[in-house]
Amino acid sequence: MKRNLLIAFLLAGLVGCGSAPHAPQGRITADMFQNEPESSPAAREIAMYALMLLKTGYRFGGKNPDAGLDCSGMVTYVYRQAAGMPLSGNAASLAREGREAAISQLRAGDLVFFNTLGQPFSHVGIYLGKGEFIHAPNSRGKVRVDKLTSRYWADRFEMARTLLN
Repeated sequence: MKRNLLIAFLLAGLVGCGSAPHAPQGRITADMFQNEPESSPAAREIAMYALMLLKTGYRFGGKNPDAGLDCSGMVTYVYRQAAGMPLSGNAASLAREGREAAISQLRAGDLVFFNTLGQPFSHVGIYLGKGEFIHAPNSRGKVRVDKLTSRYWADRFEMARTLLN
């Protein structure tokens, strides 16, 4: 029984991105964002395009702002429209794209991932800068901006990834 439990635990660590979550050591604080690297013009375009979707309604599986967006639908829509990058899939599959970015090196346009459903990489948003990100939260909300330093998001943060140079 204990062996089966250990095997299940080890396999669970391999689900999603293929590795355990990379939450930062300790609490996420505002001073982590004071010396952010400069974003590229393409990254700033992604952030600006995402901001145009503020208050867009939520729809599970939604990939179009006219019908509503979910978190991964918002990300794939923004990257396709603003950067011509044809991304697809849910938050967990997006967590395998690009390369990991340290929280202290986040730039506008990077993707931020969270465990909101008790499973790795169940939510994704687009980092805007200064510790803020935009996302489509759930069926009770609309696309909005939140702070990584808020207790809810800081406790659920797993990692960030960059898709741009």
